[in-house]
Amino acid sequence: MNTNKVTLKEKIGYGFGDMASSMFWKIFGMYSLFFYTDVFGITAAAAGTMFLVARVWDSFFDLFVGILSDRTKTRWGKYRPYIMWFAIPFSVMGVITFFVPDFDATGKLVYAYITYSLMMIVYSLINVPYASLLGVMSPDPQERNVLSSYRMSFAFIGSFIAFMLLQPLIDGYAKAFGADGIQIQETIEKVAETTVSTSPIGWTLGVATIGIICTVLFFICFKWTRERVEPVNEIENTSVKQDLKNLFRNAPWWILVATGLAALLFNAVRDGVAIYYFRDYVQVAYKMPFTGWDMTTIYFLVGQAANLVGVVLAPTLSARYGKRKTYMIAMILAAALSIVFFFIPNQLEWILLLQILISLCAGYVLPLLWSMFSDIVDFQELKTNRRTSGLIFSSSSMSQKLGWALGSALTGWILFLFKYNPEIARQSLETVFGERLMISIIPAVCCILAFIGMAFYPLTEKKVKEVTAELEKRRMKKD
Repeated sequence: MNTNKVTLKEKIGYGFGDMASSMFWKIFGMYSLFFYTDVFGITAAAAGTMFLVARVWDSFFDLFVGILSDRTKTRWGKYRPYIMWFAIPFSVMGVITFFVPDFDATGKLVYAYITYSLMMIVYSLINVPYASLLGVMSPDPQERNVLSSYRMSFAFIGSFIAFMLLQPLIDGYAKAFGADGIQIQETIEKVAETTVSTSPIGWTLGVATIGIICTVLFFICFKWTRERVEPVNEIENTSVKQDLKNLFRNAPWWILVATGLAALLFNAVRDGVAIYYFRDYVQVAYKMPFTGWDMTTIYFLVGQAANLVGVVLAPTLSARYGKRKTYMIAMILAAALSIVFFFIPNQLEWILLLQILISLCAGYVLPLLWSMFSDIVDFQELKTNRRTSGLIFSSSSMSQKLGWALGSALTGWILFLFKYNPEIARQSLETVFGERLMISIIPAVCCILAFIGMAFYPLTEKKVKEVTAELEKRRMKKD
């Protein structure tokens, strides 16, 4: 085993990978429902069902990618090659997904299902190996915790950049090509001042511009990172069935997947409804000078900045209090603050303050989740003598996608249930009430579920140290 320390350049390079992924992931998480209802032209219920079908199927495809990458052998390693191979397809599929074809309603729905599903498949083929890379860059749990924080820090920076650029790019391309985006009643144009343009060409070219940045970042990630950790026993001749059986017998894995699912459901519902919430409830027709940002974009940017602070503080707090306890505290605080969000006045000062506090709590959670999955890789190896990083990290990606799938579907279905209609200027009080529930009370319930799940998680800091020490002894004997 090569025990060289991970360099600062390598940590930054690793961070660039999730910076690229997060740019697209946030666009999909926060804008895709709005794109499909108000730009593409399908109902909220149809879009929600599509999210669920495409992402649930693709979530299990993640396991296949994990198994495949575990058995990949190239001169670049097991996981890094996928980052290089799929950097360009990743961005190309994003552009195709955000293209609006001149089809009838049925044709559009078929196109949406096919392109969205293919986008999720390509995302798996690059993101599962990228996540698995964390488990082979260093054998040290604390160093992996730092790497996970670099990853999450750059992910939030990427999200921040995407939010900074997306609306100005969409609006700018729309104007350049002579389309203001709103092509229904004149009264709706006034409401639309509170949100991004609905010009199809603006969306396609805006996403294409961000896609070029993503491709460059992926290539840098591939170039600057290394794989160091070799398994105690090679798994190339082992049974896939046995690997899956071992995984499904891993109790900490089940708990972490369920807990991560609840935490990501919290983010998906809350983020997915934000653009509707601001347009239909807050109704502040304001765009920041020079940037063209509306209040929804500012809300997202403030949240990403607070997320980043939480990510930066996560290693320090988890080192002091432990990952499990830090996670639980962050979730219960996010639940309480989300409930408060429902009752605050309809004033920007209150909305942005609560967004900062809730996003700060959410920022602690994600790096801890990824770091805990790397602990499960070690725990699994100790129990089975098989190091299946790809399979286990693919399951973390699976829980992420399932969380977003259920969250996006739930958002679309609830909007439909509360009679959301993209073709009217003012939504009903019933619709607005549903949007308020989705940005506050429903996410709070998800946080409480995540808190309860983590209370049963057995891999304490002491237990993780014992596992690491035992594996190190085995590797020394092997050498």
